[in-house]
Amino acid sequence: VLSLGADVLPEYKLQTPRINKFTILHYSPFKAVWDWLILLLVIYTAIFTPYSAAFLLNDSEERKRRECGYSCSPLNVVDLIVDIMFIIDILINFRTTYVNQNEEVVSDPAKIAIHYFKGWFLIDMVAAIPFDLLIFGSGSEETTTLIGLLKTARLLRLVRVARKLDRYSEYGAAVLMLLMCIFALIAHWLACIWYAIGNVERPYLAHKIGWLDSLGEQLGKHYNKSDASSGPSIKDKYVTALYFTFSSLTSVGFGNVSPNTNSEKIFSICVMLIGSLMYASIFGNVSAIIQRLYSGTARYHMQMLRVKEFIRFHQIPNPLRQRLEEYFQHAWTYTNGIDMNMVLKGFPECLQADICLHLNQNLLQNCKAFRGASKGCLRALAMKFKTTHAPPGDTLVHCGDVLTALYFVSRGSIEILKSDIVVAILGKNDIFGEMVHLYAKPGKSNADVRALTYCDLHKIQREDLLEVLDMYPEFSDLFLTNLELTFNLRDETAKSDLVIRSQTTNDTDGDNCKLRRRKLSFQSEIEKDYFKENDQSDPEPSGDTTRYYQSIKKHFEEKKSGSSSFVSSIEDEKKPLFSGIADYPSVTEKTTEVDFEEMVHATEEILIDKRSNSCK
Repeated sequence: VLSLGADVLPEYKLQTPRINKFTILHYSPFKAVWDWLILLLVIYTAIFTPYSAAFLLNDSEERKRRECGYSCSPLNVVDLIVDIMFIIDILINFRTTYVNQNEEVVSDPAKIAIHYFKGWFLIDMVAAIPFDLLIFGSGSEETTTLIGLLKTARLLRLVRVARKLDRYSEYGAAVLMLLMCIFALIAHWLACIWYAIGNVERPYLAHKIGWLDSLGEQLGKHYNKSDASSGPSIKDKYVTALYFTFSSLTSVGFGNVSPNTNSEKIFSICVMLIGSLMYASIFGNVSAIIQRLYSGTARYHMQMLRVKEFIRFHQIPNPLRQRLEEYFQHAWTYTNGIDMNMVLKGFPECLQADICLHLNQNLLQNCKAFRGASKGCLRALAMKFKTTHAPPGDTLVHCGDVLTALYFVSRGSIEILKSDIVVAILGKNDIFGEMVHLYAKPGKSNADVRALTYCDLHKIQREDLLEVLDMYPEFSDLFLTNLELTFNLRDETAKSDLVIRSQTTNDTDGDNCKLRRRKLSFQSEIEKDYFKENDQSDPEPSGDTTRYYQSIKKHFEEKKSGSSSFVSSIEDEKKPLFSGIADYPSVTEKTTEVDFEEMVHATEEILIDKRSNSCK
């Protein structure tokens, strides 16, 4: 939790629930630090509790502690501190929120208490009881042994630790280190039990054949009944016991420390059984971890073999083959063979937008053209951007290619060449392409664009950019004003689609004449079709003018719908994009369609003239 930022936390962690002042959020930094502190105390307990119960709790130690007080031994002081911390942890757990099955944060104290009572309360309570304080003062040997056994109840907290360590199971090195620590911890526990068996059994043996007596004879430190402190030191006994358990877990032992009594032999059999199971599980996990570590290398060689087979099958020449292999190696090094687009498509669209916004964050924040954009507009733009990686010498755009995208350089250097002459060198935060809003159709490149170093470029397709600008017209003003191309690749010598502002003409009479001619042509076609339908040879219409005008309207709508695509294509060719935006006014000012009412009025005038002639 400490390593996560607010942009990647789960949704319920971003919300601030209304909780009691003394309630602790389970994802808060304080709780994270406290959990790590408790984890360290549990590890300390797992190591020192068995050692203290087996090696340190004897009559002499108990006598010394009664004489000088409880704080005589530093280890006892640490145990007291651990007990206090475990009790405080129980109180904190009673005030810590949790997430229920519906992914809701529960902050009600009563529900938290019930949930804790049903869960880990019993284990935590047993592990936190200070048994040595409760039974302090009674110096019998049975009491001392009981204290040592009861203190091992703290090891129950390891169950909670095991649940928290599951999150690191995906890391091979962490799992390998964890397995080694578990192996050493189990060997430590078995060494304590091995010493406890020999120490309990030694006073009752008629013949001193136990492993502790054999160790005393080897070291020249024999046991003396009158001197309780005689015999090997605690250091010698612990090291020898740990050596025996490690040798028994990893093999069958070497015989220099051997079990002689029945109890020791039975324990040795159990150690060998545990060792065989641990040996199999640990080495099985180690082989799986190593295989997982080399799985990436195996996938690389497999993909490289496919590339070479492709080159061989299609007989690709040497320069192109070298470029192909270098690009594959660079792309694999950069992405480790992971298809980022396929991974991204596996998430819902809302999460894809957040991820794309994070990936293109530097571009959208530093580029002047995107300043003033709303958050929704930035998310839409981020979804349209694609990242391109280019090795040195790779040609990104060839001369004559259609300019279908706008490029933003985020890393590396590229060069612009015209007739093999370098005309410009672009670097970080430079933009090249064409001014997409000035042209109705994409143009062609007038130069080659080649990478000088390893380059990262963000590119957005022309259609995608225009679509976003169309969805957010309030942003398009700012974008078109702030967009500054470092190098314009559009070939202006070819046929240009840029439309210069048309000049308004003062010859209104000529325009009216042209309009009248178009009206007459429309009328003649309408009359022709109408009289053809009614099988009349006389072009003069009958008195039923309603049917006549309805046929006119029907004919005009058919003609208009039939020619709408052609008229729209003409208009698209003539007018630039975003003509309604400031600084980009409309170019065409003449009307391209004939108003239906004007056409009808013209037709009425013609009909009146014809009727007057017939009357005359």
